[in-house]
Amino acid sequence: MADPDNKEQTEMDPADMEDVEEVEEEETAEDNSKARQLTMQMMQNPQILAALQERLDGLVGSPSGYMESLPKVVKRRVNALKNLQVKCAHIEAKFYEEVHELERKYAALYQPLFDKRSEIVRAAYEPTDEECEWKQDEEEELTVSKQEEMKEKAKVEEEKKDEEKEDPKGIPEFWLTVFKNVDLLSEMLQEHDEPILKHLQDIKVKFSDAGQPMSFTLEFHFEPNDFFTNTILTKTYKMRSEPDESDPFSFDGPEIMGCTGCTIDWSKGKNVTLKTIKKKQKHKGRGTVRTVTKTVPNDSFFNFFSPPEVPESGELDEDSEAVLAADFEIGHFIRERIVPRAVLYFTGEAIEDDDDDYDEEGEEADDEEGEEEADEENDPDYEPKV
Repeated sequence: MADPDNKEQTEMDPADMEDVEEVEEEETAEDNSKARQLTMQMMQNPQILAALQERLDGLVGSPSGYMESLPKVVKRRVNALKNLQVKCAHIEAKFYEEVHELERKYAALYQPLFDKRSEIVRAAYEPTDEECEWKQDEEEELTVSKQEEMKEKAKVEEEKKDEEKEDPKGIPEFWLTVFKNVDLLSEMLQEHDEPILKHLQDIKVKFSDAGQPMSFTLEFHFEPNDFFTNTILTKTYKMRSEPDESDPFSFDGPEIMGCTGCTIDWSKGKNVTLKTIKKKQKHKGRGTVRTVTKTVPNDSFFNFFSPPEVPESGELDEDSEAVLAADFEIGHFIRERIVPRAVLYFTGEAIEDDDDDYDEEGEEADDEEGEEEADEENDPDYEPKV
């Protein structure tokens, strides 16, 4: 039997109950805040993200258990659908073969324009005033004061040129500028490559002939120079447009199966893909020191023309796979973007268009970061970092 005198000890005042609930809510909010901060820290850790991505990749294509639960007669019909999907993949392969034929057809129509571009770049042809007239969009039109400023600047430049009596031919360093403007290509460039690429006059794309296995060749045309005797350096990419019999559902259009470069006939002492290093070696017994000279590979854009060979088995080590994957991406980019739109990469306009694809995502990230900072500043317990 309960002691009436202990009633105050066993029953809690309603006001005290509210205090307890408030404390519990504060503790819960604090726990949630800590959990959120811990989650954010984990998601910013590259190793954790990589492990998570690997785990997610492992789940792709794994059975969910639903298929196993289906009646046998339904599974049988699903197999029929999969067979139809294989036939779709083969039709898609034929579609891409015809696209390749269309590319060949229209490449012949584009080529006279690209040839004219090359003639202007290398000063083989001087465009007429009519060909040089360019109508600016309304957004691009300059104010009167800006126009006057540019006219004055142009006048000074003209006077300077008259004094120097130098008239630049064509468009100097056209392709070198294109390469330096594109991140994918500029990452390959070394300082010792630039003097050579100043002699690059044109890049052409040649498609395989009708009836031949699908492929394309990049031709780099150089003017005579002191670095090598070749006038054309080539890189050929072999492609395949047919589903893999062992995994037909993975087909997603033509894939590059391999590539071959060419031999560069370097002038003596001009091979930038090799470098000479000197090492000192100490004799174990006598203690004498000698200097040994070794020739080792050197980073250079021109390694692009010496890709790793793909063995018949198709198996490559990780380093070779990474090099080839990057090589295929570069070759495809030169063919699809650089050659058709070279002048826009020279002026930077195409680069701005490429960057537009990422601006919105970046702005959203900045906004989220700003919101987090604002929340921290509004937090009475927030202590700014010193």
